[in-house]
Amino acid sequence: MLCLAGLASPVWAQTAELPAASPDVVAPLAVAADSSNNARDAAKPATAGIREKAAEAATATLAALLPRLAATDTLPLLDRSTMVAGDLSRLLSSYSQAREGTVVMEGEGGKIQAVLKRALTLMGTPYRWGGTSPDSGFDCSGLVGYVFRTALGIELPRVSRDMASQADGQLIAKREDLKQGDLVFFGRKGRINHVGIYVGEGRFLHSPSTGNDVRVDSLTSGYWAPRFMQARRIAM
Repeated sequence: MLCLAGLASPVWAQTAELPAASPDVVAPLAVAADSSNNARDAAKPATAGIREKAAEAATATLAALLPRLAATDTLPLLDRSTMVAGDLSRLLSSYSQAREGTVVMEGEGGKIQAVLKRALTLMGTPYRWGGTSPDSGFDCSGLVGYVFRTALGIELPRVSRDMASQADGQLIAKREDLKQGDLVFFGRKGRINHVGIYVGEGRFLHSPSTGNDVRVDSLTSGYWAPRFMQARRIAM
């Protein structure tokens, strides 16, 4: 009788013993791997910070330039280009270069930037009486309410006259005191009937009337200038 236990194992079943790696080789490799992982992990927050600052800067640029490029602007192209160049110059002068190499905007809050960014993306949406969404269209207060609700989670009263009288909003009586993100109110004979969002440079974004789209208009000249009544700064 054959005793299988005494036979040599086949080649395919044999396991070759590899020489143990030298500690002098393994240790430096482990340190190098740890250093690489640590550097990669440390770079993630920095990259995220740069992206956030870049997004803020892009939004601020849009807020400054879109009023000049609005469809209602009747200036000749050359004059409009000159004004855009001036906007860019003033915008760049308000930036500072941080030590870590990221571009930061001085004096602008992230929440205000979120409001402006949301509002500007809605330009071109048709007016619709009673509308409260991009799909249905907006009336003036529906637009403002949608922007603050979706950008910051802030619920505002449904109609403009109630927005103008809400107690938790700071009353702004003078145009020269306006800041980006303020709600601006218009009306006749002491009765408020329209609202928009101030975007800076004497302009505001709103949904004007039937047959028109969400757009940027002048607060200091034209149809809306004499109808301005007050503004409110929403607590953010």
